[in-house]
Amino acid sequence: MTAVPRLSPYDGPVILSYGFRPFFFFGALYAGLAILAWLPMFYGELALPTALAPRDWHIHEMLYGYVPAVMTGFLLTAIPNWTGRLPLQGAPLLVLVATWAAGRVAVSLSGLIGWLPAATIDAAFLVLVAAAAAREIIAGQNWRNLRIVLVVAVLAAGNMAFHVEAHFNGLAEYSVRLGIAAVVALLMLVGGRIIPSFTNNWLARQAAGRLPTPFNRFDGLAIAIGVPALLLWVALPQGPLTAAALFLAAAVHTVRLSRWAGERTWRERLLLVLHVGYAFVPLGFALVALAALHLVPASAGMHAWMVGAAGTMTLAVMSRASLGHAGRPLTASLPTQFIYASVLTAALVRICAALHPGWSEPLLHVAAAAWAAAFLGFAIVYAPVLWLPKA
Repeated sequence: MTAVPRLSPYDGPVILSYGFRPFFFFGALYAGLAILAWLPMFYGELALPTALAPRDWHIHEMLYGYVPAVMTGFLLTAIPNWTGRLPLQGAPLLVLVATWAAGRVAVSLSGLIGWLPAATIDAAFLVLVAAAAAREIIAGQNWRNLRIVLVVAVLAAGNMAFHVEAHFNGLAEYSVRLGIAAVVALLMLVGGRIIPSFTNNWLARQAAGRLPTPFNRFDGLAIAIGVPALLLWVALPQGPLTAAALFLAAAVHTVRLSRWAGERTWRERLLLVLHVGYAFVPLGFALVALAALHLVPASAGMHAWMVGAAGTMTLAVMSRASLGHAGRPLTASLPTQFIYASVLTAALVRICAALHPGWSEPLLHVAAAAWAAAFLGFAIVYAPVLWLPKA
């Protein structure tokens, strides 16, 4: 029986030959440039013709701009492996990329074109991604991964709610927490699959020792505790009940991480960074729990999740997937290690800026510079991998 080819015949631009290529490159490029624009906006030195407040523009473009781009690149690469179906290429992939780019332009020009047209253009991308993912997973009868589509749908709903809430209330609040909750849920689902799997594959070739515990009932319990805690935080961000649920989630996900033998991966930074990135998930739960008791600012935990967990893990997945699918060795070069060090610096410094408001101005500049170095560094270092044919 002839095996199904991994790719259909294709002779167009290399960048459109696989979903990870355009979305990883342009997502990283946009993440770096958007953060460089954010600080001048924050200090009133730059103004964009957007209908959103500067704070909301920054949150939206990180949460509903950069993250969905990288998430889509991952899904368009992972779903063919899950289902055995051919990946999206060429014109259909270009439509998705153009829709994402149109959303970025529309949000930044929403003060000129109107908030509702901008919201409609922006919302189209995640709706298309959810529909495309659902179609492929259902056609491939890969039922267990439909939960991923549910998370994408929640993120799409949060994006729509963001525009409505920002327009009618002046600032978005609930939709920000809903979007962050969806991202953290996605990290819990995907991280729990790939981190122990990748770690086990590498450690099996090393000296004998402890191996990661594969996904089992405890992981299901950890997610079953984490998701309701996140939903409670979305609806009721303060109070002892929310704090208790978040503290429990922090403890359970700390135990979950400890089961993956991360201490044995220190020699392979491509793996180690995944464990370090996931450590920001329980840290974020703990800091948001403290914020629910009015002990620390809420932004400390939110940035632990978004800069620490999402930023670090997306760069880790982008670098690994790019190298693997482009036929390059699966090891972290010195430039790649610099990228990892930069995003971890950004995360730690940004959390400190929230915890120490008196130092916020210099710390914000350091965090922004480190973030930009990480993502623009990725775009530069991995451009040959993403734009040129497979080795």
